[in-house]
Amino acid sequence: MQPLLNISNLCKNFKTATGLFTSRQKKAFGPINFTLEKSQTLAIVGESGSGKSALVRTIAGLLKASSGDIYIKGQPISSLSSQQRCLSVRMIFQDPSTSLNPKTTIEKILNAPLELNTDLDPESRQQQIFDTLKLVDLLPDYLTFYPNMLSSMQKHQVAIARALILNPDIIIADEILATLDISLRFKIVNLLLKIQKIKGVSYIFVAHNMHLVRHMSDHIMVLHQGEIIEQGLTETICENPQQEHTKYLLLNHQPDYRK
Repeated sequence: MQPLLNISNLCKNFKTATGLFTSRQKKAFGPINFTLEKSQTLAIVGESGSGKSALVRTIAGLLKASSGDIYIKGQPISSLSSQQRCLSVRMIFQDPSTSLNPKTTIEKILNAPLELNTDLDPESRQQQIFDTLKLVDLLPDYLTFYPNMLSSMQKHQVAIARALILNPDIIIADEILATLDISLRFKIVNLLLKIQKIKGVSYIFVAHNMHLVRHMSDHIMVLHQGEIIEQGLTETICENPQQEHTKYLLLNHQPDYRK
């Protein structure tokens, strides 16, 4: 049976200037290989600059790969239309205060992906919005609100709803807990786990905190200088890390999350 997501020899290089008329290629990551199954969570961890964000942005289609392949349900992602890609992979950005348009109501924020990527009529779109709001524990009353009228927690709930609105197979969460305090991280993690149980969605979860990813991930991939130095089952890596850098990541974070 083919995996939901298959990443094969994926590489990304950036061109950097070395002089007035000269430049060179700098590796962001690669080659990267991994698979993701339905209803699984893969945590990608590593220090700042290890290539985590560049990798997930490439998978999400925000960056173009330099080489390698991305397959979703056996199909090369390059063969999918932008609509098909949006229906397969969605992304939650780190700070909803900057990723949510402050001049747009929550209803319009959630309706836009449906208008652009589906053939649903207005009534069906409205029902999809109501169902998604319920899934992220928000009332329909919030649809008339603007992002700056919401609390930090509520902004995160809206960002999650926007990612969920098209019922994607995969949601990529790029350091979405970094701006929240401990109690709110607890609530968001539980919300994501509840959604996964109901919808069967798969997550790619980028984070620094190994204690947090241990709670919510099935597999861990450790990046260092753009390369995978260790990957495997979460419990196996956390209990018996093989690489010194992985051991450092485990020791460098004090537990700030408890079940």
